[in-house]
Amino acid sequence: MNSSAKQAMIKVKSTKTKLIPSKLIPSPQDSASAGKSNIRCSGFCPRCNEQHSLPAEPARQSCLELMTRLEYRQRIDLDSTPDRAEPCFSTKYLFGPARGKMFGILIADTPDNKRVELRAFSGQYNGVWQVAGWVGPVFDLTTFHKIHDHRERKIKTAGKQIDALEKGAQQQKLIAKRKKMSQQLMRDIHDMYRIKNFQGESAGLQQLFQQISLTGRGIPTGTGDCCAPKLLQHAVQHNLTPLSLAEFYWGRTNASATRRHGCFYPSCEAKCSLLVGFMLCGLGD
Repeated sequence: MNSSAKQAMIKVKSTKTKLIPSKLIPSPQDSASAGKSNIRCSGFCPRCNEQHSLPAEPARQSCLELMTRLEYRQRIDLDSTPDRAEPCFSTKYLFGPARGKMFGILIADTPDNKRVELRAFSGQYNGVWQVAGWVGPVFDLTTFHKIHDHRERKIKTAGKQIDALEKGAQQQKLIAKRKKMSQQLMRDIHDMYRIKNFQGESAGLQQLFQQISLTGRGIPTGTGDCCAPKLLQHAVQHNLTPLSLAEFYWGRTNASATRRHGCFYPSCEAKCSLLVGFMLCGLGD
């Protein structure tokens, strides 16, 4: 197991934290109602045509402890000493224009029956994909940068050229060219996502979202970057047995007002349902 994998796994015993009262920690009422609602990780598997799920407890309790640590430390590089803390990992970022994001914890057993916790945040954190102590993306970062970085610079350059041109045929031609470059880049990025399950199978996003593709609609932005897919992919890759998974939102309310600070939420239907259903297939068989 490589060093990043070891950093992402934490023994459950080491995560117990003394609760610190704070106005930003969810109220007892919020926490209680969140526990009663259906916040389990679940989804429909297109392979076996069945619904698969993981319970929220005891991961939900671990999430409450993580909330306390986030509020007390006010950064996500939780294992860094204050003199080595990175400013870009401050939680102040989550309460600004970028707004908050989802965080999640997976409780799992190792092959030698040791209980561990995995932590993940959705997408990138302030432009960073990989942070020590947190599970990384489902794709290979080295491959991503080779595919993405130089082409993204070209797309941004095209955008500046478009802004500098007056409206007309030349500008429209460049707009069409930039759109074509963006669409191809997104297709190539989606091809990097190989989603794995506990049957030993793997599938691409286009394959899992085949019905959406047939309607002409694109795969939703951010698909595969949520907490649950990250955590389950890491578990499959490192031969861990998931026991429970819970996710909560931390930071400023999102633009659509569907996510509130300190509240728990189930797997999202638009992006995660099919992925989670497929990824859990084979667990416990």
